[in-house]
Amino acid sequence: MRPERIRPVLVTVALLGLTTTACGDQTEAAQRERRHPYAAVEDLPEALAPDGTTIVVGDPRRMPVRVYEDVRCSVCREVEVTGAGPSLLEMTLGREVRTEYTLSSALDGQLGGTGSKKAVNALRAALEQSRFAEYRAVLLRSRPEENGDGYTDALLLEAASHVHGLRGPAFDSAVREMKYADFAEKSQKAYEAAGAPVLPAVDINGSRLPQTESDVLLTEDLFPVWVAGYR
Repeated sequence: MRPERIRPVLVTVALLGLTTTACGDQTEAAQRERRHPYAAVEDLPEALAPDGTTIVVGDPRRMPVRVYEDVRCSVCREVEVTGAGPSLLEMTLGREVRTEYTLSSALDGQLGGTGSKKAVNALRAALEQSRFAEYRAVLLRSRPEENGDGYTDALLLEAASHVHGLRGPAFDSAVREMKYADFAEKSQKAYEAAGAPVLPAVDINGSRLPQTESDVLLTEDLFPVWVAGYR
């Protein structure tokens, strides 16, 4: 369990009053903003962070929840569909957190093939169309067998057909020609620099969810409770 944070005690009534007012204003402002959540996944802002590898989805002012995943990974799909994924999306839509993604292609090296790299390249191309979050969800739900190399150009383009406005000459060409191959390579290096955690993995507000608690990622109702402990 994560240790409780020790908060400083304010010893004067004047300081206490000032602090309470400030906190109250901040809380009220946050509550007002959260009354206006994003309506749907297609409304979420998306951006490539200055580091050139992190993909940020949601309100950039919110607490970060970083996801390390390889879309070829079977457990990553399980987390997305029946585990923490729906709760994380709800929290991102509600402006409670922002979600950051570090995309790995480690399974290509472990199992052979190039499917993970192709998928990362396609996801980067989707970001250019502001359709990363939608496309990622479609890819994970249509994930081929992990031991196969199923993320072919044909599958990636067919999956994109289910995301409104994504298909077009620019996207299709980027997929077929591996336009963002350098991004896929840099993203894998960023994953390795983060300690190459067992996939999937999550950092909550800069702290890695312990591997011993990884079952939290497979349980939709538990994940928000765990996130709340890192605020």
